[in-house]
Amino acid sequence: MTTRLDFDGPVILGAGLAGLTAALAAKTALVLSPTPLATGCSSAWAQGGMAAALAGDDSPTLHAADTIAAGAGLCDPEAVELLTREGPQAVRDLAALGAPFDRKADDSFVLSLEAAHSAARVARVGGDGAGAAIMAAVVAAVRATPTIEIRETARARRLLQDATGRIVGVLAQINGALVEIRSTAVILATGGVGGLYAVTTTPAQVRGEGLGLAALAGATIADPEFVQFHPTAIDIGRDPAPLATEALRGEGAILRNTDGRAFMADYHPAKELAPRDVVARALHAERAAGRGAFLDATAAVGAHFPHEFPAVFEACMSAGIDPRRQMIPVTPAVHYHMGGVATDLDGRTSLPGLYAAGECASTGVQGANRLASNSLLEAAVFGARAGRAAAAEGAAGGEPVSLAPLPDLPEPALQGLRQAMSRDAGVIRDASGLTRLLGQLEALEAAHGPCPPLVAARLIVDAALARQESRGGHYRSDFPATAEAVRSFVVREGTAAPRRQAA
Repeated sequence: MTTRLDFDGPVILGAGLAGLTAALAAKTALVLSPTPLATGCSSAWAQGGMAAALAGDDSPTLHAADTIAAGAGLCDPEAVELLTREGPQAVRDLAALGAPFDRKADDSFVLSLEAAHSAARVARVGGDGAGAAIMAAVVAAVRATPTIEIRETARARRLLQDATGRIVGVLAQINGALVEIRSTAVILATGGVGGLYAVTTTPAQVRGEGLGLAALAGATIADPEFVQFHPTAIDIGRDPAPLATEALRGEGAILRNTDGRAFMADYHPAKELAPRDVVARALHAERAAGRGAFLDATAAVGAHFPHEFPAVFEACMSAGIDPRRQMIPVTPAVHYHMGGVATDLDGRTSLPGLYAAGECASTGVQGANRLASNSLLEAAVFGARAGRAAAAEGAAGGEPVSLAPLPDLPEPALQGLRQAMSRDAGVIRDASGLTRLLGQLEALEAAHGPCPPLVAARLIVDAALARQESRGGHYRSDFPATAEAVRSFVVREGTAAPRRQAA
């Protein structure tokens, strides 16, 4: 049995920073979260902080230039300009909500340097606790807003569409019961695709379901092949893998192999502060050659670990590693998805009534390789824009053409998928592995139907196979050179030639 709920405002799928910022901006919203607030989203796990031009010797123009350089030719300059221009105020707004950013004696922000930034511009909280602290402040603000409703243990099982294709609501499973929720707009804020891979730094629940739901509804998907691997997940056999924040390398931590040799100079002149894709491939190469990879922060941080980087310290100590005196074993892990549901600058997708924000969206900001600490900033800036735009939607559309829930992917099949994705669509890819993976995905879909995680994985693999070059987070060992800068725009069950990046 399915019950019906009519809601006069946007329904938001996901309760990370993008989703909750959208709710606050919309003022009236219904937020569906698969887990208790702030427990199953990547935002709460973010360590580095928020990048913004907050210092007197910095500027949005410099921040934009660094973002575009990291994006390897695929950033949308207009989106980047908007992000970097609105970024400083977004940080200040979060501080006003109660996010306890680290401050100097004069009350200015403590700013850290991270890879590929030309200036120290990353606002942090307690060294490596930015995400959790920011989310705590935003959750408190949302809970204090009586016009924002929250339903936890709620999963989207289908986007509802009328005969014209307009999104008119969502079929949700709430506490085990199916609920047809009719609304004027739906905002996807479901996060990335980390749970599709065997080694990830993101929560297990984040497995591309929003991407799959949108694709199954016919939305345009942009750049799905670009998956960012964080170079320094802590390699202690946990799922998900704890993260050793990039701020450690900003503080001077060194990457070494088993013999203690610092190896990054062999791969890039910026050494430890090279772009993430370069560092991830360097670690992959060292590990594949049997030399291992370790992060040595004994000199750079040493005795200050417990209070400067408490999350990293706790993770290491729980595995019997004292980072004050020992090197930290590290491995590349899926950390962020640059691709997503294609949107305009206000979060509108190609489907009327459907919006997207945060990691599941592709605004054009991240390009082929996200600049460090731009993700929380994008979630805040574009989440607010999507919330305001969705709140302005008019009356809902017609009757939904289907109320059937989409199939679930059984756990054994999901675990097999994760292993296959890491093996063949990981840090280094080639046609042979991607073709083999494509065959496995087709067999899984034949067996289990169009499960949203399978659809999301297929989008990544199809686009990775089609992109016969190496760029940013996408590296093809059989096509190591960079070709023409063209973004990928695809629609499921149809063909769409890649479109040229707009000037």
